[in-house]
Amino acid sequence: MSAGDLERAFGAAAFGANPRGYDEARPEYPAWVFDRLAGICGLGPGAEVFEIGAGTGIATRALLARGAGRVVAIEPDPRLGAFLRARVPDPRLEIRAARFDETSLPPASFDLGVCATAFHWLEEDDALAQIAAALKPGGWWTPFWHVFGDPTRHDAFHEATRDIFHNAPRSPSDSKTIPYALDVAARTGALARSGRFDDVTHHQADWTLTLTAAETMRLYATYSNVQARADREEVLRALHQIARVQFDDRVVRNMTTILYCARRRA
Repeated sequence: MSAGDLERAFGAAAFGANPRGYDEARPEYPAWVFDRLAGICGLGPGAEVFEIGAGTGIATRALLARGAGRVVAIEPDPRLGAFLRARVPDPRLEIRAARFDETSLPPASFDLGVCATAFHWLEEDDALAQIAAALKPGGWWTPFWHVFGDPTRHDAFHEATRDIFHNAPRSPSDSKTIPYALDVAARTGALARSGRFDDVTHHQADWTLTLTAAETMRLYATYSNVQARADREEVLRALHQIARVQFDDRVVRNMTTILYCARRRA
């Protein structure tokens, strides 16, 4: 695939070739995300939750650990869904093998809707209408992301590998200016435009992720702009070489985690 923007439909099957590798390489979400979901958004015993793009269940496991009564995990890739079922054999977990925009959820039935680092693969306005319809009045919509990189902080590894990605396709989460998840004005503007949500807040935390060369290669192998490349194995070997030689087997990446909370209007 040549440079340009990845089609949104690409995300439905971009990450299922190696579910175990994805699950092991991607970092967990911090406890504060689920503290806020429990303290503000009703996550807890008996809560009816749906999760869009559950993947291998990195967020799903935390939702169940916090006592959700039921989690309906919507995952279009059957390979990821099968991994999730094997990884989380919990009777409270229901897996639907479908795209969210092709899923029919019972109206006004859920206390909480969640999406972890996947909402950018959907058409925002249409998805928000569908989400609002599934939530009970007073229920909460809570998308959150890990953002890999931060344009406001110097990142030596990003600079060292810039040439590798100069012609890489961009996923909807990428931007030439502000990453999708960090574009607070756009995300809160879409919620306001829908006319279905209020009490909109967001919280973000900056942190760093320290990786060996092998861990760096495994993490980059899960990125959509790497998955889309015909020369991805060559790219991964080049990344490993730079991380091992130029960075002495210690890569520090800037990270941001951001959470949005929005209450369904009564």
